[in-house]
Amino acid sequence: MTSQDQRLAERPTSPHLQVYNMFRLTSFLSITHRFFGGALFVGTLLFAYWVGSAAAGPRAYEIAMNFLGSWFGYFLIFGWSVALFYHLCNGIRHMIWDTGRMIDMPSVYKSGYVMVSCFAALTLVAWVCGLAG
Repeated sequence: MTSQDQRLAERPTSPHLQVYNMFRLTSFLSITHRFFGGALFVGTLLFAYWVGSAAAGPRAYEIAMNFLGSWFGYFLIFGWSVALFYHLCNGIRHMIWDTGRMIDMPSVYKSGYVMVSCFAALTLVAWVCGLAG
């Protein structure tokens, strides 16, 4: 083993999720941010399918609308909207941190609760307005 290999073997490893023994809002929000990032990718593909069906003609659009108008389609669109508003609100929170503000632990927790409240309210308002119209 070379000296570089030995130095690498002696380096401490980063703790994994199994090391933590209690729920933390900060870790939960970090994990869900990544999860919803993936959901945004899938939702964007769904959106591209819808736009592409509109460009492909009336029959393709009718098929897409039948799918998106089903309970499963509504479920996918709801998940995409949740991911969109979550990522938006958490992204604003991260931009505030990038300015050096609100990075002490009490502010981090307070901004986490505010972010969760805002994304839930935005999702609710979007769906109420969308279903009412």
